[in-house]
Amino acid sequence: MPEFGDLLVVAAVAFAAPFALGLAPWLRIPSVLLEIVAGIVLGPSVLGVVEVDEAVDVIAIVGLGFVLFLAGLEIEFDKLRGSALRVALSGFAVSFVVALVVALGLSAGGLVETPLLVAVILCSTSLGILIPVLKDAGEIDKPFGQLVIAACSIADFGAIILLTLFFSGEGGIGSTIFLLVALGALAVAVYLAVRGAEHSMRISDTLVKLQDTTAQIRVRAAVLLFVGFAAVAESLGLEVILGTFIAGAMVSLLDRDELMTHPAFRLKLEAVGFGFFIPVFFVTSGVRFDADALFADSSTLLMVPVFLAALLLARGVPALLYRRVLEPRQLAAAGLMQATSLPFIVAATAIGAELGLIDAAESAALIGAGLVSVLVFPVTGLAVLRTSGYSRSSGGPVRPRPSSAGT
Repeated sequence: MPEFGDLLVVAAVAFAAPFALGLAPWLRIPSVLLEIVAGIVLGPSVLGVVEVDEAVDVIAIVGLGFVLFLAGLEIEFDKLRGSALRVALSGFAVSFVVALVVALGLSAGGLVETPLLVAVILCSTSLGILIPVLKDAGEIDKPFGQLVIAACSIADFGAIILLTLFFSGEGGIGSTIFLLVALGALAVAVYLAVRGAEHSMRISDTLVKLQDTTAQIRVRAAVLLFVGFAAVAESLGLEVILGTFIAGAMVSLLDRDELMTHPAFRLKLEAVGFGFFIPVFFVTSGVRFDADALFADSSTLLMVPVFLAALLLARGVPALLYRRVLEPRQLAAAGLMQATSLPFIVAATAIGAELGLIDAAESAALIGAGLVSVLVFPVTGLAVLRTSGYSRSSGGPVRPRPSSAGT
C-alpha cells in the first residue's frame, strides 16, 4: 500500500511556494520556479528530506498531463486564424530550422548527444507559464498578448508533434504518422459526436442541472476526455502528453458557452490542475533534478548559459516576423517571452533519458537553462514592454498627439 509521508512534504511545498510569494508581492517570480527550487533543496541532491515514491510518482504523471491539458484549453481557436495563424506557423518553422542548426553546431562541438532531440526541445515554449504572466500584466487580450499566445500555442503543439514523430511509436516515422492520423481521426469523431449531442435539449438540461452539484458533471466529462485520450495515445505507442494536449484543445473547441450557462467551468478545471496535480509535478521535477550531475563538472555548468542562449536564439529570431504589427521593443519583448520554456524541457529530457538519448548532465543543464528562462525572460520581456511606449488602454503603440497650440 502506498505511503503518504513524501506526498505530504510535496503538498506542503505546493502550498507554501505561492503563499510565500503572496506575502512578498514585490518578489515577482513565477510560483513554478519556487516549487522546482524547493524540490531540488528538499530532494536527494541537497537535504534528502523527500523522495519520489509510488504515490508521488503517479500524481506527478497526472500533473504533467494536466500541464499540457490546460495548455490546450488555453488555445483560442477563434483568434488562431488568418494572418495570426500564418505568422505563428511561419514562426515555428523558422524556430525549428534555427534550433536544428544550433543543435547541430553543439553536436559538432561534442556538447550534445542527440541534436534532433535538442532541436525539438529548443523550439518549445511554455504557454502554461506565460498565460498567467500575461494575465497579471493586463496584456492577455491586447494585440501583443494575442500574438504571443498564438505563436506559443503553435510552438507547444508543434514541439509535441515533433517529439512524438521522431521519438515515439514502435515503428518508423511512417507508422508513427499513421498512428497520429488515427488519433486525429478519433479526435474529430469524438468532437462531432459531442457537438451532435449538444443539440439535444434533454442532454443540455441535464448538464446544467448537474454541473454545480456534487456530480460536477462537466468537470467529470473533461476528465473523461483527459484520461481517455491519454490512454489511447499510450495504447498507440504515442506520447501521453500529446493525448492530454488534444483533450484540452477539444474542450476549448467544444466549450463555447455562448449563453453563459456554466461560466465557472474552466475555473473548476484550473482548480483541479493548479490546485493539486500540477504543483506536485513541478515539485517532483525538482526532487528528481540531478544537481550532482550539473555541478560535478564545470563544463556541464557552463552548458546552462549555452542552452539559455540557444533557447533565446531559437525562439527569439521568429519574433522578427511580427515586425509589421509590433514596434521594435515589442518585438524584443515577444522574443524574450517566447523563449520561456520549462515543462516541455522536463518532459522531453525525461523521455530522452528513458530512451538513452541524453545523459544526466545534459538533462540537468537543459532543465537548468529552463529554470533561468522562467526566472529571467518573462520579467525582462514585461520590463522592455513597459518602456516601449505601449499603451495599456488602447492595446497598441502610443502615438504622439498633435499640439493644440494655435487652434
